[in-house]
Amino acid sequence: MGISVQVRTFTGAVEATCVHPSIADLCRRAASQNLPMLGYVDPWDDTVFNRSQLRVLIPELRALANGSAAEEAEAVHEILALTAQVEREAHRYLVFNGD
Repeated sequence: MGISVQVRTFTGAVEATCVHPSIADLCRRAASQNLPMLGYVDPWDDTVFNRSQLRVLIPELRALANGSAAEEAEAVHEILALTAQVEREAHRYLVFNGD
């Protein structure tokens, strides 16, 4: 299994999940471009982003979508939908859940 992305509450409850197969490729490409947020997603453990960190993460995702194949662009759009959910609700986190 690869990396999934979840919206979690402060209690750890999972509210939404994205399991797109291109998430790991997207993270590897971000690492190769030395992106400061997405580039450091741990493929074997949880990487948690809070609402403040989304201010940097969202532009990284959009930039990656612009130069990516259709599969990766689709993954970005699914992740961006999750970021919108985190931004709307207090005490929500975007969690990249490694293998």
